[in-house]
Amino acid sequence: MNRSVAGPFDASEVASLDGHASFGSIKLIPVEGMDIRLEVEENTQRVLAISIHLNHSSLQLQAFAAPKTEGLWNEIRGQLFQSIRAQGSIVEERIGSFGPELVAQLPSDDPSGPRRYSRFIGVDGPRWFLRGMVSGAAINDPASASQIETIFRSVVVDRGSEPLPPRDLLPLEFPEGVVAPPRLLGGFSQ
Repeated sequence: MNRSVAGPFDASEVASLDGHASFGSIKLIPVEGMDIRLEVEENTQRVLAISIHLNHSSLQLQAFAAPKTEGLWNEIRGQLFQSIRAQGSIVEERIGSFGPELVAQLPSDDPSGPRRYSRFIGVDGPRWFLRGMVSGAAINDPASASQIETIFRSVVVDRGSEPLPPRDLLPLEFPEGVVAPPRLLGGFSQ
């Protein structure tokens, strides 16, 4: 499927951002029941990722600068595969809705608890790369997976014109009118 038609989209490919919540480089359309949390670096208050929770599923979003001529997902996917495996976790590569992706079985934070499953999806856009980490019900439930994939497809990435080295996190920010809380995770519900 063609990314510029099916999404996620580049800001230049969307006629209007009405209805989108803006988090700086990532813009998305909130849906009923969605809880959006910003993952913030404690010492700098820099927003590192957007986490979306909907119907027992989670989607963590991050956008990175990429070179003009080539995408990053193939290289990052290989490094992520090796990193997950080096931690003693089980990981497999498969073809999903967005092309090649990784599914990992990660150890629980509680040694006696069940293993956690995460799905890593990535899409290369013009001069950007969008990564999603999916967990929860969307791993095994097709209806939940479809909801999360629809959210991922509707994301608009605004790369900006500032030169950034490839792999640099594109700047994220609190939406207008939301003040950064003094906690690690700040969120608001839609």
